Amino acid sequence: MAIDKAAVESILSGLDASRSEREELYIWFHQNPELSLQEYETADRIERELADAGIAVTRVGKTGLVATIENGDGPVVAMRADIDALPVEEASGKEYASTMKRVDENSHQEVSVSHACGHDFHLMSLLGALKAFNEHKDDWSGTFVGVFQPAEENAAGARDMVANGLVDAMPKPDVYLGQHVLASLPGGVLGTTVGPVLSTAASIKVVVYGKGSHGSMPELGVDPVVLASTIVTRLQTIVAREVAARETAVVTVGAIHAGTKSNIIPDRAELLINTRAYSTEVAAHMHSAIERLVRAECEGARSPKEPEFTYYDQYPLTDNHEEPTDVVREAFEDYFGDDGVQDLAPVPASEDFSVVADEFGVPYSYWGLGGFVDPADAVGNHNPAFAPDLQPTLDRGLEAIVVAASAWLTK
Repeated sequence: MAIDKAAVESILSGLDASRSEREELYIWFHQNPELSLQEYETADRIERELADAGIAVTRVGKTGLVATIENGDGPVVAMRADIDALPVEEASGKEYASTMKRVDENSHQEVSVSHACGHDFHLMSLLGALKAFNEHKDDWSGTFVGVFQPAEENAAGARDMVANGLVDAMPKPDVYLGQHVLASLPGGVLGTTVGPVLSTAASIKVVVYGKGSHGSMPELGVDPVVLASTIVTRLQTIVAREVAARETAVVTVGAIHAGTKSNIIPDRAELLINTRAYSTEVAAHMHSAIERLVRAECEGARSPKEPEFTYYDQYPLTDNHEEPTDVVREAFEDYFGDDGVQDLAPVPASEDFSVVADEFGVPYSYWGLGGFVDPADAVGNHNPAFAPDLQPTLDRGLEAIVVAASAWLTK
């Protein structure tokens, strides 16, 4: 499914003329980041930009947006951009670095906020692509849909949009596309692959119970601190002894909370566990094993009460479908050349991107965009210093969306 290069070049012909305006708007988004499901100013600004460009836009939930350009007969191509930021104080050294502080509606505490994952580039790339398609309707046919999704960082945004009527707010797409700026790719280079590209993930809060006592009389109690410690050790055997060596799996205990004083044996302990895998079967086995081992250790320690398990921040596997990914790869190579595209190694981070595609029951493809020209500057996503180079990242993100979508819309 080759692109019409002349049509693509026409759609992208305004790139130079719009560059300074796009860079200025990018800086505004970068300096005004907002937390997950609290992207009110961000959504309002996106909505104004779309309305001013004459593009139909619908609010889905409090901060989700769907922009739709209908342009005659043809396929329906949808593109996702996440719009939320992180509770991270920026340390990039950029002259336009974020100094924003926000009150978290959940904790009611003031925190520093920055786009330390690059979502400002994602939303700007989609905004630019929508405007480009809208200004050059003679060069393509079909429907292009932009999905501006909140709350990717806590895995709530895609599900929130679905729960608030996303399926009724947009036509069913023939393909669902997404991209993410990364430090693992050379600056301006696009990376894609068929199959697992982002891991499935889940966080689990486990509460185990003991019996309180004076620290000098441990025989009168059941010590949940010792119990939690043995659980941490036993959990390390899941990946080492229960998952095949050919598979990728991670079990991390990121926090243990118990007790208030050195001479008091508490009555409970809390463990926060995170899992990652490139297979839903492996993930299910890890969760089953965690519960089995925790229960066994509780029984061995004479715990007076059954442990409690709470699953949260659950991300699905991002598993690129073969046909659309091959189409996107061919379009990228045709337009950017072989040097502009490379294989993307699976990334151990996680996304809720596939939730919408799965809700519609349509194939999807997700690619990476290199954000740093100098590898020495390429810190990882979520690092306080993560702020990709303004160019060529801003231009290439827009170009990539137009080129990929054009494989369906300009054939």
